[in-house]
Amino acid sequence: MAELPSCGLYRTKRPLADKVPAGRLVFFHNHGNPGAGVYLPESWNLNRAHFSEQGIPIPSPVWAEDLEPLPAEGFYRVREPFHCCKEKCHLFEADQFVQLGYDAEAHALLFVPEWTEEGMAIPDTGSVIDADRLSKLSPLKINAPPSTKPLSQRWTAPIVASMYPSPRESDVCHPRSW
Repeated sequence: MAELPSCGLYRTKRPLADKVPAGRLVFFHNHGNPGAGVYLPESWNLNRAHFSEQGIPIPSPVWAEDLEPLPAEGFYRVREPFHCCKEKCHLFEADQFVQLGYDAEAHALLFVPEWTEEGMAIPDTGSVIDADRLSKLSPLKINAPPSTKPLSQRWTAPIVASMYPSPRESDVCHPRSW
């Protein structure tokens, strides 16, 4: 019997009845509501997908074997320079800070945050990158409090950030406020 994959982001390789076409971004839960199934994105906030609270059950574990795993949405460091595609439209430099997201068709998008007078700005327009470029990214560890929100209202988990809770003020040496 086929084993279910881990919970996370995937691209569908084949349709799920008439409800999910091939080539779609989904969040797979191997223990979801009403059971193992896929959840479709309903909206995006800060370049991160928010998924439906109601999953679409998969017909069998064998169907899940065709799910293509995707790297988690979030912030990454470019390990080595690369262009977005073979047309070389955009060059991403080594050590550049980027945000990885996806569109509804599971195309990888890279967003380049910018430092402004007000702080870090997250752009709402990114560059589509070829899937083979994803191996040139390293995930960053970003502190984030654990989420208690329903799946449709939170960022896709698991993300590297959720593994590192924000420090309490008492845990920080010489805390300062600006």
